[in-house]
Amino acid sequence: MSITATNEGGGNFQPLEAGTYPARCISMIHIGTVNENIMGKEKTLNKVWISWEIPTELKEFKQGEGEKPYVINKEFTLSMHEKATLRKFLESWRGKQFTDDEAKSFDVTKLLGVACMASIIHKTSAAGKVFAEISNVSPVMKGFTVPNQINPSSELNYDNFDGHLFESLPEFIRKKIESSVEYKALMNNNEALEFEREEQLRKQGQISNNPATNNTGDNDDLPF
Repeated sequence: MSITATNEGGGNFQPLEAGTYPARCISMIHIGTVNENIMGKEKTLNKVWISWEIPTELKEFKQGEGEKPYVINKEFTLSMHEKATLRKFLESWRGKQFTDDEAKSFDVTKLLGVACMASIIHKTSAAGKVFAEISNVSPVMKGFTVPNQINPSSELNYDNFDGHLFESLPEFIRKKIESSVEYKALMNNNEALEFEREEQLRKQGQISNNPATNNTGDNDDLPF
């Protein structure tokens, strides 16, 4: 399956020129388990969104914020099956194949901060816009030093969900995350924990069964 990662934007945004660049992995976003229609068939897939910065290619994307490196993203099915796109992509990156034992439980967060050479190509969307896509990665050439990382590394996972990071993501990724099994379970669990907290406070007499009279003491100085 071909998964497109776009650098499309409004206005006069110019995508990164096609070519091969030094890059570093800066972000690992676990989207979760979602349903996708692939060639007319509904499939349930566990997805991850990986981002790389191109530290040698800087541009002021927003006036007043200074120059920042281009960032390019790619979505994968989180699978290390021998035929999986992610496994082939990572094997190209490391320059050798995974053994079956290595592939059984590979932690993709190990990629954060790791350098590579990224091959960038151009494609045209259905709307006629040209966008950049990372088509392949390979090991850094011997004798070549990749510049230090500029953007901080970030990781979104469901074991320690970072709400601030989630809110900073593009809307289309947030919506995809919100449709996942893991996100829905997390939200349901949060609601259950809040309900349990309220029940404990109610038993202790700190809140009543009448919402209009509930006051945990935080607002004692309010005039009403």
